[in-house]
Amino acid sequence: MTASDATHRVFNQVPDLAHYNPFAIDTALSGALERLGGGWHADTLRQFGDTLGQPEVQAWASEANRHGPELHTHSRTGERIDEVRFHASWHALLSLLRREQLQALPFAQPRAGAWAARTAGYYLQAQIESGTLCPATMTFASIPVLMKEPALFEPLRGKLYATAHDPRDIPWRDKRAVLVGMGMTEKQGGSDVRANTTVARPVRGEGRGAEYALTGHKWFFSAPMCDAHLVVARMGADDGPLSCFFVPRFRDDGSHNAIHIQRLKDKLGNRSNASSEVEFRDASGILVGDEGRGIPTIIEMATHTRLDCVIGSAALLRASLVQAIHHARHRTAFGRLLADQPLMRNVLADLALESEAAMLLMMELGHAFGHADDDPLANAWKRIVTPAAKFWICKRTLEATGEAMEVWGGNGYVEEAPMARYYREAPVNSIWEGSGNIMCLDVLRAIQRHPEDAARLLQDLGQRAGGHAGVRAELASLQAMLHLPPDQLEVSARRFAQGLVLTAQAALMLAHVDAESAELFAASRLGRAHGRVFGTLDATAAQLHRVIDNAWPT
Repeated sequence: MTASDATHRVFNQVPDLAHYNPFAIDTALSGALERLGGGWHADTLRQFGDTLGQPEVQAWASEANRHGPELHTHSRTGERIDEVRFHASWHALLSLLRREQLQALPFAQPRAGAWAARTAGYYLQAQIESGTLCPATMTFASIPVLMKEPALFEPLRGKLYATAHDPRDIPWRDKRAVLVGMGMTEKQGGSDVRANTTVARPVRGEGRGAEYALTGHKWFFSAPMCDAHLVVARMGADDGPLSCFFVPRFRDDGSHNAIHIQRLKDKLGNRSNASSEVEFRDASGILVGDEGRGIPTIIEMATHTRLDCVIGSAALLRASLVQAIHHARHRTAFGRLLADQPLMRNVLADLALESEAAMLLMMELGHAFGHADDDPLANAWKRIVTPAAKFWICKRTLEATGEAMEVWGGNGYVEEAPMARYYREAPVNSIWEGSGNIMCLDVLRAIQRHPEDAARLLQDLGQRAGGHAGVRAELASLQAMLHLPPDQLEVSARRFAQGLVLTAQAALMLAHVDAESAELFAASRLGRAHGRVFGTLDATAAQLHRVIDNAWPT
């Protein structure tokens, strides 16, 4: 061996995490799935986990983000085509999503536990890659809106429920499977959809199902290669009432609809997914819902996308945790494995508690969505906890991905590893479908409109916690805040939402996990005594080891 060879001896480097099953190693997830009625789907998810853990699928995730979408506005011969082309890995990942029917499962298979089954499946796929989730989520969220339009939904049904991806850019009626996106945001409005100026003028017919011509712009038009989008526009004039329209990529005569893609957004993360700016120049659209009810119609869609923001963030948190534990179990520093060092154990255990609590809340919310129509308590969870969970879990995932990257040290900061991608992905769910302030204000609005829901919810949390002193104290604090003057309560909206989510998570932990882990979570999170940095648990070395081993059994 030459001196040069000796300087390049590779040792104490951590192997890539591959050939693992994210479902099989997550006993807390499989327990929640069984408890919420989705145990019938466990074998399918185990097989899905085997696929997701393969090196080839991991490579797809990396490649789809390294080779992002490309906009082609015109064909070689000059025709306007407004086409976005994706790397083959993007289509491979979408094929996985559709094979598992994650864009439609509870609607296509309406049986007990279907919502829990879909939530768990989406959670697994979201641990691998985030950009491809966007069109699947929007398609999923469009279904309950489109179901209310029988004439439109019937020819769409089989294509929305299809379990095979169809990447062809042809009219939706000629495809085997379709994807549906959303177009709300405009330059001047952002989250304030009421500031929209896009105008829809009647072309054929009146009322629901009538055809309109849309003129205007959208500042964020997500997944422009979807086969159609649900779009908000004003009826007839700049000050007309807002309505919702189904706007396909192709007109019924087979020609391209007048949806002109101006450019693709150069985003911080979510790079595999195309987000665009578009102009409508008399684009053909079909009225969905009643005239002037565009905001409630699109909000129904947005509520379902908010659920997926919660699931997606919880999944990023879990993926970051698993990578951090894997690294710590293989990397030696200062004479011993990182996983055997007391302070590192504290950090990993704290991340593990955060991840488990996020997963339990995510699964409970998915279950609530499936029962909200006939169970007032489930409806209270859906209305109130969904925006609160989107606020808090998305924010905590921002911190957790950074902490997990730090476990890797400098190796986590380079793009060859997955940690940089997780970190760049983390902010999008906090921003998309309403940023933190919007979510917290929506929590208050839901309570003000349905105070009986708040009473049901808080009572339920107390019962689930079994009289735990910390939960009782937090519930009393939340009750007191609800009696504040409106202006003061709005100022405290973030504090209320945070307290509500932490109380819900603590109650779920106390009800469903081992007593030691539940108490560690409750003691560290309630009363707002826990520092915002991870690794501040007051626990013994043995307790920390057990928490980590529960998160990923050795």
